[in-house]
Amino acid sequence: MTDEHAFQRRLNLFDSTAIVVGSMIGSGIFIVSADIARMVGSPGWLMMVWIITGFMTIFAALSYGELAGMFPKAGGQYVYLREAYNPLTGFLYGWTLFLVIQTGTIAAVGMAFAKFAGVLIPWVAEDIIWFKAGFFKLGPVQLVAIGSIAFLTWVNTRGIQEGKKVQNAFTSGKFILLVLFIIIGLGFASNHAAISINNLTFWSPEREGAGGQDMPLAGMALIAAVGMAMVGSLFSSDAWNNITFTAGEVINPRKNIPLSLFLGTMIVTILYLLANIVYITVLPVRGEPEGADIAARGMQYAMNDRLGTAAISGIFGNYAVLVMAAFIVISTFGCNNGLILAGARVYYAMAADGIFFKKVGSLNDKGVPATGLVIQGIWAGLLCLSGTYGQLLDYVVFAVLIFYVLTIFGLFLLRKNHPEIERPYKAFGYPIIPLIYILLALAVMIILFIYKPEYTWPGLIIVILGIPVYFFWKKK
Repeated sequence: MTDEHAFQRRLNLFDSTAIVVGSMIGSGIFIVSADIARMVGSPGWLMMVWIITGFMTIFAALSYGELAGMFPKAGGQYVYLREAYNPLTGFLYGWTLFLVIQTGTIAAVGMAFAKFAGVLIPWVAEDIIWFKAGFFKLGPVQLVAIGSIAFLTWVNTRGIQEGKKVQNAFTSGKFILLVLFIIIGLGFASNHAAISINNLTFWSPEREGAGGQDMPLAGMALIAAVGMAMVGSLFSSDAWNNITFTAGEVINPRKNIPLSLFLGTMIVTILYLLANIVYITVLPVRGEPEGADIAARGMQYAMNDRLGTAAISGIFGNYAVLVMAAFIVISTFGCNNGLILAGARVYYAMAADGIFFKKVGSLNDKGVPATGLVIQGIWAGLLCLSGTYGQLLDYVVFAVLIFYVLTIFGLFLLRKNHPEIERPYKAFGYPIIPLIYILLALAVMIILFIYKPEYTWPGLIIVILGIPVYFFWKKK
C-alpha cells in the first residue's frame, strides 16, 4: 500500500529514550510491591523479584536491538515476527496487541489517572455511578479516563512533533519527581525500627497459608511464589518495546533504537530498584491487615496497596496522599501518551499488509496514522466503560510472554536463515543473553500454567481466535 503522505523522522536519541522510559513508568511502581510482599514475605526476595525482572527486561531490550537494526520499519515487533516466522504469527501479535495488550493497558493507565485525579478533585469519585448495565458503567472516573485518552489521541493526530513534545515534558517531569521521591525516602524517611525488623527476615520468605497461618517458603514453593509475584513487576516494566513501533519516525533508527532500548530499560530498572529500597527502609515488609497504623500494616497491607503514599507519610503527613496523587497523575498521563503514540503504528503496518482496515494504513497530512489512533482510542474508551480492563491484562500476561519468547527466538532463526541481512548492531552476549531470557520467561510461563491457570487459558484463547480472523482478512 502506498500513501501520499510519509512518516517524518523527527525522533532523536533523547526522544526515543523518553518514549521507552515514559511508557514504562506509570503507577505500578507505587503499588505492585505490596502484592509482591504478600507473595514472598521477605525484603530479600522482594528485591530478588525486581532484580530478576530488571535483568529480563534489559536482556530482552539488548536482543531486540539487533532486530530493530535489521528492520527499521513502522510496526516494530509485528514486523520482526512476520519476518522471522510468517505473516500469520505477526498478525496474531498485532491482533492481541489491538484487542487487549495495548488498548487494555491504555484503559488501565487512563483509569489510574482518573482515580488519582479524584484524590485532588473530589467530584471525580469512584462511588458515583451515573449509569450501569451489566459490565458497563459510567461515572465521573470513567468520563475523566476517556477524556484523557481522547485528548492525547487528538494531540497525537497533530503530528509526531506534538506527540514527542508531550512525551519529553512528562517523562522529564516524572523522572525528576521519582528521583526526588528516592532522595527524600532514603535521606529523610528511613525508619530504623523498620530496617531492624526487615533485617531479621531478609532471607526468610513466607506467605499466608490456610487458616491465616504463615507458611515458610522453600524449594519449589519459593520458586512458584517468585514466578507468580513477577506478574506485577513484569507488567510494571513492560511497554519498553513500544519505541520499535515508531521506527519509521526515528532519526538513524539502526543506531538510535537499539541504544534507546538499552538506556531506557537500564534507567527504569535502576529507578525501580531504588524505589523498592526506599520501601524496605521505611516500612516493615510484613504486616497485619487490621494494623492500627502504617507501620503495623507494613508493605503487605498498605492502605489500598499505595506504598508510595505510605513511604512518605512520615514526612508529609496527611498531605502525602495529595503529593503522591499529583505525582501519579503526571506519571500516568505521560505514560499513556507514549502508549497511544506508539500503538497506532502497528495497526498501520498491519493495514499496509492488507490484514487490517484499509483506512488505518494511511497517514494524514501531518504524517501520522490518525485513523489508527482514533480506532485505538475508541476501543480503549470502551474498555474503560466495561470495567474489565484489569482482568483482561491479567489474562494476557501469558500471551505477552509467548510473543516476547517467539520474537527473541526469531533472532536465532534469522541468524540461521537470513545471514545476508545487514546487522548494524548485533545482540550483546549472543547467544547466551537471549537464551537466558527465553529460559527465564519459559519458567515464569510454566509456573503460571501450573499455579495460575486463570492467567493462561484466556490469553491463549484470545490469540487463537485471531487465526480465523486472519484468514478472513486474507480472503477479503
